[in-house]
Amino acid sequence: RIKQMSIEMKVDTLPEFLEKRYQSPAMKLFSSVAIFVFFVPYSAAVFIGLSYLFKVNFGIEYSLALILMGLFTAVYLVLGGYKSMTLIDVIFGIIMAVGSVVLIGSTMSSGGGPGAIADKLASFHPDLTSVVGPPGLWSLFCLFFLTSFAPFAMPQLVQKFYAIKDKRSIRIGMVASTIFSLLIACAAYFTGATTRVFLTPENTPAAFSGGKPVFDALMPEFLTKVVPESLAVLMLLLILSASMSTLAALVLISSSSVAKDFYAGFINRNVSDRRLTLLMRVCSAFFVCLSVILAYFRPATIVSILGISWGAIGSLFLGPFVWGLLSKRMTAFGAYASGIAGLGTCMVLYLTGTPSPQAGTIGMIVSLVVNPLISFLIPGSRTA
Repeated sequence: RIKQMSIEMKVDTLPEFLEKRYQSPAMKLFSSVAIFVFFVPYSAAVFIGLSYLFKVNFGIEYSLALILMGLFTAVYLVLGGYKSMTLIDVIFGIIMAVGSVVLIGSTMSSGGGPGAIADKLASFHPDLTSVVGPPGLWSLFCLFFLTSFAPFAMPQLVQKFYAIKDKRSIRIGMVASTIFSLLIACAAYFTGATTRVFLTPENTPAAFSGGKPVFDALMPEFLTKVVPESLAVLMLLLILSASMSTLAALVLISSSSVAKDFYAGFINRNVSDRRLTLLMRVCSAFFVCLSVILAYFRPATIVSILGISWGAIGSLFLGPFVWGLLSKRMTAFGAYASGIAGLGTCMVLYLTGTPSPQAGTIGMIVSLVVNPLISFLIPGSRTA
């Protein structure tokens, strides 16, 4: 459906889709600005994780590791651009798949198998091996909803569908992406849940402060405990591949939102391709600099930063985009109302102390509910 409508509307980006679908240039402007703003903390969270990883494995100071990763990312993207990203995406995917299998296997081996790991977790707290776990059903639902439904409105993921060649590619992609997603999810959630088994304040003081875990340092320290030294390089490649793939998508989508959607869409409609490419590279470098600066100050944990970034983007775009795809009866009034109400709800909840997964989930639900409600109550242009 996304591919079909992108061809019919002749659009290349999510802001362009919203502009054409709701016949509103202002929505394109608002969307492009929001993408740039909320992708900065998203990228900063990735830089924080990478810097911790290199700090633990190579003994490099956090600030130095952050600067080096920022320079590497800027050079990689500014000189290579979109082509370099697409050419090595498959390679990154293979490395991530192999690395995830090795990580799961190493965790099982170091922990004595699933049964032994479960027994150790139960000895800490019986609820750690229950279906829901200590945080409760609501927290689990919010985490599930945020990580499962927010991607439907993520600009860097939506644009992947624009590149689909034919229906055969869709069928292959459905199978491959499902298997890959299950593998990555198992690696992430399973290993994360076992950190209590392997890490304590006594054997890993760097991952704790005052007896409490430093969440951003847990996984880098965890890798040094469970992964054999002979496979440590593979683990570094796994995380570097995942991080660079994410950073490449975020930076390029953000720079295109400024250069193509904002500058070429409102300031200079006749800009040449060469000048547009140069502007995108400048925007990419600027975006990386902002992300590195934010990562240096570490305003919150990686999970919190990612949660609010995903929640804000999902709350803003989920209602307008999903309903815009599914129904011609949605109006520009409904799209504006759902985006603003969803984003506003998410940010107010987060700023008043609600955890980011819950704030993002409620914001996205509001966004999904408001669009059809307002579209039916207030008449307006309903078709692209």
